[in-house]
Amino acid sequence: MDLGLEDKVALIAGGSSGLGLAVATELAREGAHVAIGGRDRERLAAARRRLEQVARGRVHTTSVDVTDDAAARRWVGDVAGEFGGLHVVVVSGGSPPVGAASQFGLEDYRTAVERNLFPPIRLALAALPHMKAARWGRILFVASETANHPVGMLALSGVARAGLVRFAESLASEVGKDGITVNVLAPGATRTEMVERAAAKMARDGDVEAELRTWGSNNAVGRIGRLDEFAAAATFLASDRASFITGRVHLMDGGASVMEGLPYIKTAAPKDVFT
Repeated sequence: MDLGLEDKVALIAGGSSGLGLAVATELAREGAHVAIGGRDRERLAAARRRLEQVARGRVHTTSVDVTDDAAARRWVGDVAGEFGGLHVVVVSGGSPPVGAASQFGLEDYRTAVERNLFPPIRLALAALPHMKAARWGRILFVASETANHPVGMLALSGVARAGLVRFAESLASEVGKDGITVNVLAPGATRTEMVERAAAKMARDGDVEAELRTWGSNNAVGRIGRLDEFAAAATFLASDRASFITGRVHLMDGGASVMEGLPYIKTAAPKDVFT
C-alpha cells in the first residue's frame, strides 16, 4: 500500500526514543524526510544512526527543549526552511507523576500542564502556517489512555490529556478544509524503555518480565503493546490514505478499557514510576 509519504517532511518531538522514535523509524521507511527533536544529545545521535539505516529520505536531528516557546518555534521554522516545507508533526513526550487527585498541589498541576499540554499546542500552532501553505498536513498528538477515559491514579495525566483532546478537536474542526487532519493517539502500556523502567521499579524480586506480563494480563489481547504496532497505526494516520480521519482519539490499549481496571497502576505505585 502506497501511503503517499514519499518526500513529505515530518517533525517528531520526543523522537529520540520510545514511541516517538518508533514512529520516526516507520515514517523514514516510507520515504519521508524525518526531523527528530529531543534534549539528550547522545540519544539523538543514536537515534540518527538507527534512522539512517532505514531512511529513504533525509534525517535531521536537533537538541531542543520544547517547553521553551522560542526554542520550539525556532525549531519548527528551521526544519521547514531547510526542507522547503512541513507536512507531518508528531508530538510525543513523557508522563506526569502517578497519583490520585488530592496527592498533588497546584504547582504539580501547573507543571503537568506546562510539560504535557503546552508543548503540543505550541508546536501545532507553529506548524500550521507551513501546512496551510502546502494544503496538506497531519498533526498527531501522542498522549495515553487517559485521553480516552479516566484512571484514578493518573490524575495529572488526565488533566493534561483532557485539555489536549479538546484542543485537538477544536483545531480539527478549523483546519480540515485546508487539507489538515488532527488526531490524538492514546496508547495503553506499550513496551518502551520508560515502561520497562517503571516495571523494574514495581517488580517483585526484580522479575521485570513477570511484572510486564501482569500489566498485559488485564486486556483482551493478554500482553502489552509493541512499538511496531503503535508506529504502524500512527504512520497510517500520518498518511495520505487517512485524509478522512480527523478530530478523534484513537485508543490503542489491547482492549483494556473493556476489561476490569488497569492492574499495573497500583495504589502503592511510586509517583516517579514513569520517570
